[in-house]
Formats: sequence, C-alpha cells, structure tokens
Amino acid sequence: MSQTRKWWKEAVVYQIYPRSFKDANGDGIGDLQGIISQLDYLKALGIDVIWLSPFYQSPNADNGYDISDYRAIMSDFGTMADFEELLYQVHQRGLKMVVDLVVNHSSDEHFWFREALKGKDNPYRDYYIWRPARRGGRLPNDWLSFFSGSAWELDEASNEYYLHLFAKKQPDLNWENPQLRAEIHEIMRFWLDKGVDGFRMDVVAFFSKNQKFPKYPKDHFGDFSEYANGPRIHEFLQEMNQEVLSKYDIMTVGEAFGVGVEQALDYVSEHRNELQMIFHFDHAVPRTEQHFINPAPELKLTELKAIFRKWDTALSNDGWNSIYWGNHDSPRVLSRFGNTSKYEQESAKMLATILLTLRGTAYIYQGDEIGMSNCYFGNIDEFDDIQVKNAYQIQVLEKGENAQKFIRVSNKIARDHARTPMQWSAQLHAGFSESKSTWLKVNPNYQRINVQAQQNDPNSIWHYYRALIQLRKQHLGLVYGTYRDLRPNCNKIYAYKRLWEHRQYLILNNWTNQEQTFSVKYKGSQLILLLSNYNNTAIYQSKEFTLKPYESRIYEVEV
Repeated sequence: MSQTRKWWKEAVVYQIYPRSFKDANGDGIGDLQGIISQLDYLKALGIDVIWLSPFYQSPNADNGYDISDYRAIMSDFGTMADFEELLYQVHQRGLKMVVDLVVNHSSDEHFWFREALKGKDNPYRDYYIWRPARRGGRLPNDWLSFFSGSAWELDEASNEYYLHLFAKKQPDLNWENPQLRAEIHEIMRFWLDKGVDGFRMDVVAFFSKNQKFPKYPKDHFGDFSEYANGPRIHEFLQEMNQEVLSKYDIMTVGEAFGVGVEQALDYVSEHRNELQMIFHFDHAVPRTEQHFINPAPELKLTELKAIFRKWDTALSNDGWNSIYWGNHDSPRVLSRFGNTSKYEQESAKMLATILLTLRGTAYIYQGDEIGMSNCYFGNIDEFDDIQVKNAYQIQVLEKGENAQKFIRVSNKIARDHARTPMQWSAQLHAGFSESKSTWLKVNPNYQRINVQAQQNDPNSIWHYYRALIQLRKQHLGLVYGTYRDLRPNCNKIYAYKRLWEHRQYLILNNWTNQEQTFSVKYKGSQLILLLSNYNNTAIYQSKEFTLKPYESRIYEVEV
C-alpha cells in the first residue's frame, strides 16, 4: 500500500482553526468569510488540502467540539451559504477540504440529549451511555474526564449517571445502538454530498467502550488510553467504511489517542477497509490535570527519532503515516523544539525540513509557516481553554497547589498557545480583526512575526515552507521513499536517507544551537544540494559535514 500512489498521500494538508484564522465581520472572532478572503494565501503557499476544524452549531463549551446540530453552522462563523461558498472557492482553486467529524460525543444541548433527559423510556435515551449509581450513591466507576474530575455526571431526575470523557456538556454517544450509527452515517453523507473531500475523525478510537465499564487496572489509574480500542471499534469502522466511506473518493484520518504502534495497522491497513491514516500521540505533549503541576520532561531528539522510526517501520508495507508537529491541541512546535531567541528562523526552517521530508502525508498547523510561537498568559483569566480552567479549579483552588507554578507550566503546554489569532500583519490585532478586542489575546510578537513581513522577505520562514512544499511535489521520493535513520543514537544531528526507485536523498539537520561536525556514509559520486536554510554550495563531494546551528540540507545523491 505504501508504494501505491494516491492523491491524499502526496497532499500537504493545512489545518485551519476557524475561530483564530481571520475575522471578516469585525466581531473579534474568526469566521468562514475570513477564510475565503485568505484562500489565495493558502494557494500561494502551495498546500493541497484544508482541514477545517469544527464550524458546526455549538454552545462552545469546548470551542466547537461540543456540537448541538451537526447540519448547521455556528452563528459565530456564518451561515450555510457561507460554508457552501467557501467549499466552492476552495475547489475553484484546485484545493480540497476535509472537515472534522466529532461523533464520540455531542453537546448536551443537542436534540438527542434533550430528549434523552425526558426519561428512561424515551427512544433517544439509548443514544447515550447511562449507568446507575453504585451502592451508597457512588459513581459507576473511577474513570476520569480529560478535562479533570469524574467522567460521570448525575441526572437527578432519573438517578442515573451519563458518561462524558470530556466536559460534562459533552455526553458520550452510545455506538452500541445501531440507530445512532445510522444517524451518524446520514450526517456523513450530508457533508460528503455537499462536496467535502473527507473527514478528520475526532478521538476515533473511543467509539467503542468496554460495556462492563471496568475500573482502571492496577497501577493504571488516570491512564486515558484505557478508553481506546474497545471490543467493537473495528466492527464500527468497517461498517462506516462499507456504508459511507467506500462510496466516495475521499481522505480519512482518525485522531487515535490510545492507539499504539502495535494496533496501528488494524486501523489503516488497506485490506481492513477502515481508515487511511491515523494521528498517533507518541510525540504529543501530555496535558492531564497532574501534568499542569508536574509535566513530563520534553522529548529528546533520540526519543523523537525512535518514535518516527517505529511508526515508519510499522506502516511501511501495508499502511500510511501522518506526519505532524502540532495542531489545535498542542503548544507551538517552535517553542517545544526550536529556538525562539537567537535562531528563531533557522530552527523553524529546520523543523519544517523534517516535517516535509519524512514518509507520510504532511500536516501544517496554521501559523507554523511563519514561525508563530507560544504566547505568554499572565494569569488564569487570560486563558480560554476549558482544560486549563478545570485543572486550575481542581489543582489550585481545591487541592491548594501553587498557582504560579500552574501558570508557569501552562505557559509551556496549554492548548491556547495554538489558538491565538493568526498573525497577518503588524497592524492592530495582527491584522486578524478590526474589532476593539479579540476572543483570545494576540501574541505581542505579531509586530515582528507576521505574514505580510514574511511574504516580503525572500529569506523568510514562509518562503522556505513554500520552497519545501514545491520540492516535495517535484521529488516523489520525499513522499514515498524508504526511510533510513543514519544516526539513531545521536541527540545533536538528525540525518536520514530516503530511497525511492533509483533515487537517493540525504537529509541533514542540526538539532542544536552549536556548530556540529560529523561524517555520513553514502554511495554515490557527489551530492546535489536541493535546498538548505543557509547559503551553501550546490555540489558536495566530501563525506565530512559541518553544519551551522539548526542548519538543514536536503541533497540528492548522484549515483
């Protein structure tokens, strides 16, 4: 499968977070017309597919991931006519658009749940997961919510608890109910028949739950991966594929928290007829409530290499990989692995080089192409994210943990860092909005880091991303070629080869702020430089290399 050419394998995907991308009507909130106004920008960058985060009607308890009407547009973002115009304009430019499918849970304001609350005999009651209290009014089990506290909420009228793996306003749907699954299939057809080009499926591995709802295993308390890979998950996905996905030429990718490399092919193997790709979480930042006080240490380069290597190996023959650094749920990659002071541009370009030269479909998160970084939040009131606020309530206000430490850690790992408004120019609010204020604070570095400045600078991060994307399109070996890590135990240099048909590519990356000298063996007479983030000579014949801080080079090997 990995060598079979498909448009979605060769695509470069760009994720748009609508609330933060561009405000067209001046209310301080991004919207669909704002996205339309910047489609030429995306076309110029060279991307192929837009992944549009949720835009559906929602009370916005979790920034649109709590959907109250799957066939309507959130009023903050516009109307159905705006969406249809957006989709038309995307296709007019030769681009495609995939949308979020959020069907592990709905909003508690959805018609289904409002009906379910009317009583145990209501036909919609079984669209959700209910359990009676245990003796003494105790909770059904010890499961925790991703957003802190118990995953169970009591409905006092019936004296039963409903499950919510996320916020209490996001009750989990009961996929065991065939009528619910049929409703979800109809929702999918609704959007596919409008012309969308596929789905990114939210927390896809949670659709099936162990119906015994066991307690956490010993020594696994709080391990959210226990929610994944339920006993019927592949039955449900195969049914979805047979009933809906197989009828369209589309792209599918599942957010697969809790899916390890050992289970990956069960989701994406071609003969399984489920999904095309998944997002694994092995290199994501942990954000459970205790991590806002005691975060795990950042990954070392050797650990990242091991992650990339094992996933590439697992999917090399009968699957396909998703390559990404971050998304709307992650802090900025430049702040995680780059250098936001002296080598901002160089390190941002180095990270882009790795992203766009590994095997798999590449995903760019909005703003990474100009080197957007984490934004400093001075106190809890400046944050918007429900995950941070709920954790603050429990960790600081209830348990008495140090508030300053909580804010300090949040300034490294909170999701809001990815959600600050897109920085278009040095004008008010970074050119994102003409309103008096914006829904979330703008990063103060926008006067220096913005699209307008970078488009006018041929040596900018934006132009480097553009060149990388074009190079990837011109050299399919960077898409399909075999991956070989040349220095797996080195924490300073990330060097690897890509081999495809009769072509070889050598990619060198200095992960440090110090000059590095090293040797690499390659079979060939000389190296032809395709791209670098420093000025270099085009031909290289030595096997000894000296790389400047955060330097990247992409060579084609002449054999």
